[in-house]
Amino acid sequence: MQFEIRKNERSLFIYIFVFLWTGLASLYAAEPVNGFKLPVVLGIFGVTAFLVSHLLLVKWEIRGDMLLFPLTSMLNAAGLIIVLRLSPDFAVRQFIWLYVGLAAFLVTIRLLPDYRKLEEYKYLYIFAGLLLLLGTILFGVEAGGARSWIDLGFARFQPSEVVKIILVIFLASYLAEKKEILTQGTRTFMSIPVPGLQYAGPLLVMWGFSLVLLIFQKDLGTALIFFGTFLAMIFIATGRWSYIVSGAGLFSLGAVLCYLFFSHVQVRVATWLNPWTDIDGKGYQIIQSLFAIGSGGAYGTGLGLGRPTLIPAVHTDFVFSAWSEETGLLGGLALLIIYCLIIYRGFRIALNSRSDFGMLLGSGLTSLLAIQTLVIAGGVIKLFPLTGVTLPFISYGGSSLVSSYILLGLLVKISAGDGT
Repeated sequence: MQFEIRKNERSLFIYIFVFLWTGLASLYAAEPVNGFKLPVVLGIFGVTAFLVSHLLLVKWEIRGDMLLFPLTSMLNAAGLIIVLRLSPDFAVRQFIWLYVGLAAFLVTIRLLPDYRKLEEYKYLYIFAGLLLLLGTILFGVEAGGARSWIDLGFARFQPSEVVKIILVIFLASYLAEKKEILTQGTRTFMSIPVPGLQYAGPLLVMWGFSLVLLIFQKDLGTALIFFGTFLAMIFIATGRWSYIVSGAGLFSLGAVLCYLFFSHVQVRVATWLNPWTDIDGKGYQIIQSLFAIGSGGAYGTGLGLGRPTLIPAVHTDFVFSAWSEETGLLGGLALLIIYCLIIYRGFRIALNSRSDFGMLLGSGLTSLLAIQTLVIAGGVIKLFPLTGVTLPFISYGGSSLVSSYILLGLLVKISAGDGT
């Protein structure tokens, strides 16, 4: 029977719905002054969105992986709860973006009969990525210190979120075609086989991409994610540590030069090394984040009972700090475990793919998600410099949520196309 398709997925959504409603009820119990109507309405809208999406997958007989969608939905439910706790106004917008994101997820699955067709247009992707970045540099507006947004009037759009996925598709296509040459090389340097310049071009292009983001958009986080994802993909394709070493060396050289010549990079690094020297200025945000996480202890203060709103831009850059304060170390670890499960499923899909392109695309998308999560989670605990990127599926942000659901749709499509 058709209804038996994705039965395991459906059973998991029961727990997600209970989790969402429990979180909303906890917020109402802690802060009834916000009114009873909003949590109920948003809860109904959230449950309806996830349920309809699942039923459409059943109707279309999409098989594929049955854990990715419930796992990401659990993260999204946690994000909806914490954003509602931080700002009801932003929560209403985030629920709207949830519908847009799920629509993008369903359209990706429905309108892409065979994901392997993406491999045929690889140079179109790199052109589109360059065009989007150029448009952002020329016409973008600055927010949070980074010039990475385009104002559409009714909403702001962050092109780099889409560009990340575009570049993964391009690199998967290129590396699937050239991986033998990249692995064996066409010449030697100090007894190490290296490819010719025409084949090593993507390395230099990605280096240029990263520096453009770092210099002109002041977007350190996206630059790190771009280049980190590229290095992960080229290592998966070739198994050559020399590419990792040379790539990391190129990026480090570019980063050092940017530090020497651009003040905004110096400020980010100085704040990371010692935020206490400017506790009321540049260091205020990260210090409040550390205080919030520390005050949560092992079990948290309880939803609605902490003071995460003391952190500037908490609903975007520091949502993990807010969640950890009110749900504690255990709540923060729970989110990280869910991310680890998603990453595990993503790499498993890649390994089970029957084509080089599918393997590289799946591993690239999974690496992208993993590196972004690591960069932002590490940033809010001062492991890395603050980057300003969003925590996938949890932070407030329409561009991030929609692109994350497109990424999810591609992974599900790869698993369904390969019969895994």
